[in-house]
Amino acid sequence: MATVRFYLRKKVLSDGTSPLVLKIYKDGKPSINHTDIRLFHRDWDAKKRRVKTTHLNHTKLNNYLLKKLAEANNTAIEMQTANDNVSSKAVIRKIKPNSATSFFKFGEEYGKSLKKAGKYTERNSAIASMEHFKNFLNGSDIIFPEITVSLLDRYKAYLANDVKIGKKQKNMSPVTVNNKLSFIRELFNSAITASVVEQKYYPFGEGGMEIKAPETAKHGLSMADVLLIESVELTNRKYNHARNLWLISFYFGGMRASDVLRLKWSDFKDNRLHYTMGKNHKPGSLVISKNVVQKVENILFQYEDEKRGPNDFIFPDLKELPNFASKFEIKKFISTRVSAISTVLRNYVGPAAGLMHPLTMHISRHAFGNVAGEMNISLLMLQKIFRHSIILTTMNYMKNFIHKEADEAMDAVLNFEPVNINKPSSTAAMQMVG
Repeated sequence: MATVRFYLRKKVLSDGTSPLVLKIYKDGKPSINHTDIRLFHRDWDAKKRRVKTTHLNHTKLNNYLLKKLAEANNTAIEMQTANDNVSSKAVIRKIKPNSATSFFKFGEEYGKSLKKAGKYTERNSAIASMEHFKNFLNGSDIIFPEITVSLLDRYKAYLANDVKIGKKQKNMSPVTVNNKLSFIRELFNSAITASVVEQKYYPFGEGGMEIKAPETAKHGLSMADVLLIESVELTNRKYNHARNLWLISFYFGGMRASDVLRLKWSDFKDNRLHYTMGKNHKPGSLVISKNVVQKVENILFQYEDEKRGPNDFIFPDLKELPNFASKFEIKKFISTRVSAISTVLRNYVGPAAGLMHPLTMHISRHAFGNVAGEMNISLLMLQKIFRHSIILTTMNYMKNFIHKEADEAMDAVLNFEPVNINKPSSTAAMQMVG
């Protein structure tokens, strides 16, 4: 068990006083927590570890020290109950967390680094994840060694059943729950790399909590749906613009919406589209298929008369961005625009086209995958089109859309003559005759 005591240091400061410290011994290893109290050695009873009556405020100080000693002992007992291998340093950090050991202080610094790197979406996700975790802890701070498997199990149940999102109490989806837990794992790994916490306290992986991504169904539109989107008459300019962006994304392998908004006139050369994917910075080019070349030209023609800015953007969305120096502000602006465009697609374009499923910018990628899945295109080729870093990503993505062989197998198994339920079987007939 840990031993918690107050000591007055021998070091004498310039005013003749010495600092009072809290020492915690665990397995023969001491750790020190400095208090804000300074005393003359004549006013400190080293044997009884209390302030002598010679000090003007001895009663108030002794009451304060008793309270702090009780809190420290309770903290030590709680931490050792959860983890008998807890160190004296961990107990000290819990009593007085600092920026190096506090989960939330470390998380704040991590968020700042994401912002500096221009990672808008990742930073927003990190802030939301920290807020949910702090709400679970009733607003209190926590140090990394306290994040145990049992705590994470309770947090997982809390997210799945009790969490409040916005003004409503609702259950998080399994994917969102996994994302929240993955953030804690990511921050824990960063803290280990930064030597803030020891590996032995890591609560994930083998022997700890394993985070397995749940399989989610991806619904892609059919070619008939795409034709409906192409042919629906949209007199509203904003609706038509959203439809144009969606179609350009689909015509070029389900381009990510952020990449569509970044397209420049100079990206089209020699009947090909040349661009670098923003997510993984993979360069490449795609042919303008002969089947859609006229459709692409018709869309681009609608934007030829618009004033070209210094950045040569085809579409007007990013021309409104005043500052191109900050990666973070650019990604923030793009995220806001994509959200607004998807709202138009979902609420107006999709219903106008008579679609049965919600329409968003990202659905164009699913639509391309769904149509490709019916055409036996090789996974290697689809990996190149989607620009996935590894083919396993392509395999996991396309398994949502490859149904042809399974459909044919179902038809083969169920290919039998229908039974006339009004006609008795031969066995039953024989029994009746007998």
